[in-house]
Amino acid sequence: MTFSGTARIKALPVLLTCLLALAGCVTDPTQVSVGTAAPPVGQVATGVYGAVQDGNFLLPAVPVEKVPVEFQRQTVAYVTDQPTGTIIINTQTKFLYLVTGKNKAIRYGIGVGRAGFEWSGEAIVSDRKPYPTWTPPAEMIARKPELAKWAKGQPGSPQNPLGARALYLTTNGVDYGYRIHGTPEWFTIGKNASSGCIRMIHQDVIDLYNRVPLGTKVIVLTRDGKMPKGLTLPPHQPDKKKAEPAPIKVSAEPAMPALPPPPALDPELVAAPPPPAATAATCKVPLVNGVCPPATTP
Repeated sequence: MTFSGTARIKALPVLLTCLLALAGCVTDPTQVSVGTAAPPVGQVATGVYGAVQDGNFLLPAVPVEKVPVEFQRQTVAYVTDQPTGTIIINTQTKFLYLVTGKNKAIRYGIGVGRAGFEWSGEAIVSDRKPYPTWTPPAEMIARKPELAKWAKGQPGSPQNPLGARALYLTTNGVDYGYRIHGTPEWFTIGKNASSGCIRMIHQDVIDLYNRVPLGTKVIVLTRDGKMPKGLTLPPHQPDKKKAEPAPIKVSAEPAMPALPPPPALDPELVAAPPPPAATAATCKVPLVNGVCPPATTP
């Protein structure tokens, strides 16, 4: 079957429409991986954010209608050369990926470090704890003195800042204090809200905890979504100086006027000096009972 020139021209808009529709079904994986394209919505997990009886604690349901769909747990296409079981964290897009197969992953919404607390690099899961005790570091207590009451540790609970589960991260055997953990503040997911740790909805961190063993590789991408070339830590936060007490202002008192000279004393009122004491005569003979005897006439 052949088409005339006019027929081919009329068919062009239809062909272009079909091609654009097909292109819209395909996401550029290179852009998605670095977070430059809008993240596609995968297969969203349903019924996973209800109330959960977790040991001795009852975790409340999360109002899923208030959590943006892109930050809800879902299975997505994710192009990566990392092996199955690797955790990849993109702090720019606020996503944590758990690689589950070739170009496939479970994606979780996360909360990340606020300005000045971002970091990137590779680590491993060196410890895993349910409802861990949380001990604020000294520099955090310096920033927030009200945390001093937990200097020896806050017992684990759903309200504890580490939440229902915590994965402890170390790099080359060094613990820099970073964790992947749960949070009761589900509304901070998708935001820069932490001091560098990766926070997750309680129900999500429990799911991740059950999937990853000790030794799991964790990659935290750079701020622009690229693979890190080493460990980059945030700059040291300067110690918060204690406010010095304001100097006490002493109001200057007016100088006292000079006192007038004392008046001259009345000579009649001035006591005369006592007369000089009479000089005792010298006794020329021995004293008798302490008295000079009268002189005798020869």
